[in-house]
Amino acid sequence: MDRSQEVAVGFTLTERHFSTRAEARAEIAARGWHAAEYDVPAEANELHWHDFDSVAFVLEGRSRTIFEDGRVMECGAGARIEQPARVPHRAASPAYRAVFGFPEPPEAMSRPINKPMAGRRHPPSRP
Repeated sequence: MDRSQEVAVGFTLTERHFSTRAEARAEIAARGWHAAEYDVPAEANELHWHDFDSVAFVLEGRSRTIFEDGRVMECGAGARIEQPARVPHRAASPAYRAVFGFPEPPEAMSRPINKPMAGRRHPPSRP
């Protein structure tokens, strides 16, 4: 059974959402988005933001995100994470594997992907 919760402005975690890579890719395709699968290395980075919405489906391992206000979101395999643009956060994760969905092809996204806080002009808004 799905259990969704908003963990930060617009960031929604749904645990036990899917079982297979194919289900994750099908959900991304149904949105008309682009899927990309990554092995995300263990990392702890600085507070940053992205200029795009995304969705992540955790296949293996654990994803941990810390938000600007100190809240922590941690989840494992089977979780779906809805990630709106412009929400400050940082990674503090062990290694994990996930299928990500993006509204545009990853190669077309502006660089750097992790935008520094100094460049953030607009606070996040509720959808």
